Amino acid sequence: MACQQVPGEQPASAGSETSNSGELHTYVGMWVTADDQIRQELLPNGRYDEARGNRESAYTGRYWVKGNRIEYADDTGFTADGTFQGDVLHHGGYVFYREDSPAHRKAIDTRVR
Repeated sequence: MACQQVPGEQPASAGSETSNSGELHTYVGMWVTADDQIRQELLPNGRYDEARGNRESAYTGRYWVKGNRIEYADDTGFTADGTFQGDVLHHGGYVFYREDSPAHRKAIDTRVR
C-alpha cells in the first residue's frame, strides 16, 4: 500500500502520542530487530529515524498510525507500511520489537539458542 498524505493532514504535534487523525496511539518509542541491526525510533511529532548497522539516521521521514496500521513516507519519497501486533511490528519484510519488551527479550533468547 502506498503512503500518501491526506490533504490537510499534518504530522502529530511534538510531545503528543496521537496519529495525524488525532487518534491516540502507544507506538512512540524505539523498535528494533532481534539482531539489533535495524533500529527505528517513532518520535511523538510524527517523524521517524531509522538506523541500519553502524549507519545512524539511514532513513528518516514521516509516519501515520491508524489503529494497528502504520504508513511511512521517507524524506526521499519512498513509501511503506506495516502492522503492529502488540509489541511486534511487521514492516518491510522485517519483524521489529518494542525495545526491551517481553516480546523483544523472547526474540533475543530464541535467537541465542
